[in-house]
Amino acid sequence: MTTVDIRRSVGGSVTRLEGHEKVAGQARYSGDIPLDQLAYGWIVTSTIAHGRVVAIDTQAAMAQPGVLGVVTHTNAYALNDIGDRTLMLLQSDRVHHRGQAIAVVVATTPEQAREAAETMPVDYEVEPHDVGFLDDHPGFYVPEFVNPNHPPSSTKGDVDAALDDASIVVDQLYRTAAQHNNPMEPHAATAVWDGGDLTVYDASQGAFLAAGMLAALFGQDRSTVHVVSEHVGGGFGAKGTIRAHSVLAAMAAGLLGQPVRVVMTRAQMYYLTGYRTPTVQRVRIGADPDGRIVALDHLADMQTSTVLEFTEQTAVMSRTMYDAETLHTGHRVVKLEVPTPRWMRAPGEAPGSFALESAMDELAHACGIDPVELRLRNEPAVEPATGIPFSSRSLVACYREGARLFGWGDRDPRPGGRRRGRWLHGTGTASATYPARTVASTATATAEPDGTFTVRVTAADIGTGARTVLTQIAADALGAPMSDVRVLIGDSAYGPAMLAGGSMGTASWSWAVIEACRELSDRLAGGVPVPPEGLSVRSDTTPLIAVRPELSRHSFGAQFVEVEVDVDSGEIRVPRMLGVFAAGRIVNPLTARSQMIGGMTMGLSAALHEESIMDTASGDFLNHDLANYHFAANADVGDIQVAFVEEADDELNPLGIKGVGEISIVGVAAAIANGVWHATGVRHRATPIRPDHVIQAGS
Repeated sequence: MTTVDIRRSVGGSVTRLEGHEKVAGQARYSGDIPLDQLAYGWIVTSTIAHGRVVAIDTQAAMAQPGVLGVVTHTNAYALNDIGDRTLMLLQSDRVHHRGQAIAVVVATTPEQAREAAETMPVDYEVEPHDVGFLDDHPGFYVPEFVNPNHPPSSTKGDVDAALDDASIVVDQLYRTAAQHNNPMEPHAATAVWDGGDLTVYDASQGAFLAAGMLAALFGQDRSTVHVVSEHVGGGFGAKGTIRAHSVLAAMAAGLLGQPVRVVMTRAQMYYLTGYRTPTVQRVRIGADPDGRIVALDHLADMQTSTVLEFTEQTAVMSRTMYDAETLHTGHRVVKLEVPTPRWMRAPGEAPGSFALESAMDELAHACGIDPVELRLRNEPAVEPATGIPFSSRSLVACYREGARLFGWGDRDPRPGGRRRGRWLHGTGTASATYPARTVASTATATAEPDGTFTVRVTAADIGTGARTVLTQIAADALGAPMSDVRVLIGDSAYGPAMLAGGSMGTASWSWAVIEACRELSDRLAGGVPVPPEGLSVRSDTTPLIAVRPELSRHSFGAQFVEVEVDVDSGEIRVPRMLGVFAAGRIVNPLTARSQMIGGMTMGLSAALHEESIMDTASGDFLNHDLANYHFAANADVGDIQVAFVEEADDELNPLGIKGVGEISIVGVAAAIANGVWHATGVRHRATPIRPDHVIQAGS
């Protein structure tokens, strides 16, 4: 791999190329695609948490106006098991959780489909269910691996012995609530069959992966399935792989012989698209009198479903962060009759950082050491769990720059000592990290006869500005102005490519784009003529980690917050946030800053508002809508500042891109909790930190 010297567009703050389309209402999402004879499917979901469907009165639905058909387990396509059993829809009469898809009603209008679906009689045989995520649940076990493929535990030295000998020990339980992604655009798919070929317009973070999954499910040749995701209105991981709407739209379209669109309601998304699992985490840290860590033990308990085991890598962050002489991490999971948890922005690292970074703050107080200084004293030279070197690690630089910008040096370390009127004031800090990875991808660059260029790559823009940054990268690799370069994305026909997830999108796509554009530029410079159909070059990349696995590749950051706590109501405000990040080369500071602000806002929301509440009696999420699922609104968000530490890392891809989509949520909840402690002198070890919790803790 050779690095690329890019000087023109890359590094510039370029506004989103598709911005006008979006604000003008011209951007077409998967629920907007116009098709002749389009019908509408409405998902029928189970009203029990465990048991089986005895009977569905499809005749009652068919008698309703406009109804064209009903798909149930009695007439559904036989699907192939591709390892994700959440996609084995309508394959039996079994009900595994509340809100499971048990039928699809198709009609000429969405209103007719909904009316028929919601009034169609369904008889069940109800069986006992267990949805209680309890500390002492007897069903906890150690999984074979945690997301994506980490071993469930790691051990370095004798942690228990080191804790026994430690001068100072922190040993606490930390809890995080279940959370739901709630992207602005609901999950929607429009499917059409043309003979044996299937085209699906889907709200997907990865069109190529989606096409492959659909082909495997329906037993189709890969070349006969086409997925298009032209615009995607947010995802946060919930649209990373196909969900029920895609499968059911394709199934209904095939059975009826006409295009079918399926759009989930907000409530259905709570059952069928995934969520962040609740966690209970025990963190034990032992240190010497100078605050140097001699033992770190991080154990995480989570829940999964009886349909598919999905386990977050909640404690994995502790394998990377601090120079502990002895180190142990572990995970347990319990299967319940609940929907399957899936990816949500920074899965594992977001809840894991709440526990680890809260414990580090407690350790700093116990040692009488400034929280920033404590972290600097425990900065490792190599990855603590493995001993392998980092490709780059700039956490210290992030803390030093963050402390300077935030004014941390003026901080009064005493808790509960600053009051202005009815408001107590405090500040908090926490570390952030996220893996930096690349995945093999493909791109094609074409020189057009008119002197312009077209680049095709199966990327996805889920609000990140991917179109814009890829155009910047392609333009510079071609030596052309951005106005002469058109980047086409979101179409599985463009070839294999990483999905928009894991902060790997731009890092992976850019490599393929650069390789294709450089080769094309070389051919043109060598005198190769451009034919009437254009001159095209296709590139395929190999992930560098497969070539050099002996490096630990991560982004790092430091979060700083100021909080205010109302002594009477318990209300918490966060008037100021600062995040300083070392995330490799920043292609577009404007869109990167936007990503960081979004992640930090999401972290604030998790700290103070978000909680999916499970009713044990019904097995239902009680607050499955935007009226009752609380999240940060404009009034909750104060001043957010973002800064980047310059970092060169050529061990990832030609541009040294690390990804910025997820690191910014990591550590925010802990920083806020640490700030609340600093303001009030009371430690909160569970999220969300609600006003009633503050009042109860202070009384």
